[in-house]
Amino acid sequence: MFGILGAWARYGQTILVQDIFGKSFPFATLSINVIGCFLMGLIFTLTLERLNVSGSVRTGILTGGLGAYTTFSTFSIETYTLFQTGYLFKGIAYIFLSLALCLLAVILGVWLAQR
Repeated sequence: MFGILGAWARYGQTILVQDIFGKSFPFATLSINVIGCFLMGLIFTLTLERLNVSGSVRTGILTGGLGAYTTFSTFSIETYTLFQTGYLFKGIAYIFLSLALCLLAVILGVWLAQR
């Protein structure tokens, strides 16, 4: 259920932002990633430290809802957790490896599809 809501929110926001700003720059995806990361940090902390929410509802919101809305929020909270737990090098490596390997994977996928 949360995944459906997250996917609908992403779709709706994409349409709205592209109607306003056009498609010449990925403003829709950028706005989804920024808002999703903000919500991930907010909800992650609130449901861990201040609100009494069951583990299944917390997982549904964070993994299902925000996971369907944006996977960048998961990447960001994992990087933040590495930094907070003292793994600065691992956090930096995760950032660079994620960006480089994912971009290379897209390039490889496009190259294979065109063959």
